Amino acid sequence: MKRAVVCAAGGFIGGHLVRRLKSDGFWVRGVDLKLPEFGLSAADEFLQLDLRDRQACHAALSTSGGFDEAFQLAADMGGMGFIHSAECEIMRNNALINLNMIDAAAELAVPRYFFSSSVCVYRDMMPGEPELREDEAYPALPDNEYGWEKLYAERVAMAYGRRYGMDVRIARFQNCYGPEGTWCGGREKAPAAICRKVAEADDGGTIDVWGDGTAVRSYTYVDDMVDGIITLTRSGLEGPVNIGNPEYVTVNELVRTVAEVAGKEIQVRHVDGPVGVHSRNFSHARIEALGWRARIPLRDGIERTYPWVAEQVRRTRADASAVEA
Repeated sequence: MKRAVVCAAGGFIGGHLVRRLKSDGFWVRGVDLKLPEFGLSAADEFLQLDLRDRQACHAALSTSGGFDEAFQLAADMGGMGFIHSAECEIMRNNALINLNMIDAAAELAVPRYFFSSSVCVYRDMMPGEPELREDEAYPALPDNEYGWEKLYAERVAMAYGRRYGMDVRIARFQNCYGPEGTWCGGREKAPAAICRKVAEADDGGTIDVWGDGTAVRSYTYVDDMVDGIITLTRSGLEGPVNIGNPEYVTVNELVRTVAEVAGKEIQVRHVDGPVGVHSRNFSHARIEALGWRARIPLRDGIERTYPWVAEQVRRTRADASAVEA
């Protein structure tokens, strides 16, 4: 039986990845700073570790016989509000995690190492610009410090791969969404935040949206993302690889899609807030050369995600009412 370790197994993408690896017949160790938020982990073993500490990284990757694959998704991150308000925490915590993890993987001779980077490594784009290839992240000009740290971590991982003979695979994630993702508290991404706001609003109500709603984004459903991770990890494709959905929409179009799925008439009040880049538009030719394609369009993904978020809103309100009673 092959063995894999998933760092950030208590989180959104990591939790889904654990289930996929189990379905593929792996023995899986899950690792996270926190316990899984929405039920028990599917991992065979779950270790609660702070990967900013090098000894914790060594413990995460130590096992009799070693691991066949290590998936490093652990990061201090969140939505645009968090990224812009926690720059120091993001750069310090993520640099420590990524430096310690790749160093421990090299020492323990992990043969195949996956690192989750981000399209935040790219510069600001304007709507209608041609697609950016992976090598066009240079000259580097990320829009935020999260992107700068990710770019550095990519180079560290590739350097260790060259020196120690590890097969290092790097994915630059576009926005990912789906059930069991963070949906409140300030770290949620746009799809979850909009689903929550629509679920909380009455039919005919109004929700606040940061900016003027014209920013262009692509949103990748979590099952597609996990498929991309597995496809890339087991391929011979070296260097950073964009993984995302080529369906681009404005934030206003995202709101309309969520409202339609919810069956509500929703008005939008545009307010000041951190928006990020104007647009995203990336080439997916490298990952698509492996036969991978994003298969779940936004409407279908929201139809799977909105009911889950709406149920979390319902339960939270019911709990609050019970406390008040």
